[in-house]
Amino acid sequence: MKINKIVATFSLLNFMFMAAMSLPVQAAAEVEGFDVDAASRNAVTRSDHEAVARYYDNAAVETQAKAHEQKRLLEQYENKSYLYGREAEDMVAHTYALARKYEKEAQANTREAALHRQMASQIEENDFTQNDSLQKLSTISDLH
Repeated sequence: MKINKIVATFSLLNFMFMAAMSLPVQAAAEVEGFDVDAASRNAVTRSDHEAVARYYDNAAVETQAKAHEQKRLLEQYENKSYLYGREAEDMVAHTYALARKYEKEAQANTREAALHRQMASQIEENDFTQNDSLQKLSTISDLH
């Protein structure tokens, strides 16, 4: 009887712990509130594209920091492999792969940010030429 109560209590505590662990992830997603995929698809104005570019710039900085951290760990694993025993080679290979992955991701984010900046500048140029054309048309109509 006591064992059943202990198991039930442990299960309940485990469930509560798992629920509490998922709250920060949900809260972070709600705080950010920025769906980059939707924003990318629906970007129409210059400020929309600039916001998406800022998002990708921030993501690039974060992933570059992760890559730098992995490179630091890689150097430590290579220099002091005797501390890690048989797992040293696996740790080196895994850390190297992570560093490459983060570098590629940072480069992709940087390219995406540049693309959205280019689209924002094209929108600005189009707005400028349209306004210039409208001014010319209004001047011509005023002359007649």
